[in-house]
Amino acid sequence: MSSKIIQALQSYRQLRTWKFWKEFLIMTLGMLITAIAVYYFLVPSKLIIGTTSGLAIVVSNVLCAIGLPVKISVCLTVINTLLLVIAFFLIDGEFGIKTVYASLILGPMIDLLDWLYPYTLLLIEPGQTSVMGDIWFDLCCFVLLLSAAQAMLFSINGSTGGLDIVAKILNKYSHTEMGTAVAVSGAIVSCTALAINPFRIVVVGLIGTWLNGVAIDYFASGISRRKRVCIITMDPEPIRHFIINQLVRGCSLYNVTGGYSMEPHTEIQSLLTQSEFGDLMEFIRSQHIEAFITASNVSEVYGLWFSKSYRKHVRKSNHN
Repeated sequence: MSSKIIQALQSYRQLRTWKFWKEFLIMTLGMLITAIAVYYFLVPSKLIIGTTSGLAIVVSNVLCAIGLPVKISVCLTVINTLLLVIAFFLIDGEFGIKTVYASLILGPMIDLLDWLYPYTLLLIEPGQTSVMGDIWFDLCCFVLLLSAAQAMLFSINGSTGGLDIVAKILNKYSHTEMGTAVAVSGAIVSCTALAINPFRIVVVGLIGTWLNGVAIDYFASGISRRKRVCIITMDPEPIRHFIINQLVRGCSLYNVTGGYSMEPHTEIQSLLTQSEFGDLMEFIRSQHIEAFITASNVSEVYGLWFSKSYRKHVRKSNHN
């Protein structure tokens, strides 16, 4: 009994944290973008991209063809439920809970868009099946919006549900990049559409699935991008002090010798965010420190990376 009370108190405390509400807002915004992509670009064109919705359409049509009429909504519910159960066991509870929330609000958001502004109002001619007037434009708009939403949710250990769960499992156990994992799982589903669609439409779906994977990697790398900074100088102490105490980041120092002058120098290496890199450059300029600086982008960082709350606490302690 006492353990349940402790768990309840921990859950209550988590609900009061800024991290929880920030991630809640990110999930809601991500699913709204997903709903817009699905309702305005996928539904009218009837494209089958590598998603559980596409798989449900295929399964429903195949079952109807063999005399077992099952609604698409039923197939979709069964597929998503199975994947959510798998997510809880093979990934983790946090990912599962966030994915459940995302899956639950997608349907109501699509209904809300249908009530506020039906996509039929955007169709120029009667019988038209493309909001943009061309199936390829619809495909591009859908992929860009969906990929941005997926990258947002993946960055907070969540997903839009469906095949994103399969992609997350591939990413966790085979260390495959998320974009590649999404593309692989989606391509398999797209190929099942051969059972109900012409070959041309299947190819369009496969291209869309591949573009989806490429776009996810692009957006994800932008969200998590860091700067690897290398500074060679004869006056390292002010820079080291600024990185450690003001930016609250780690750094490594190496003794190096200039190949031209043969004079001893110190090389400082550090990983910073884009804004921190700008602050560091401004500090070096304002202090008139002579230094040779190179910087490159790093898309993924593992291991010790100080959180914003920890750095805020250290800055406060340093000022006191």
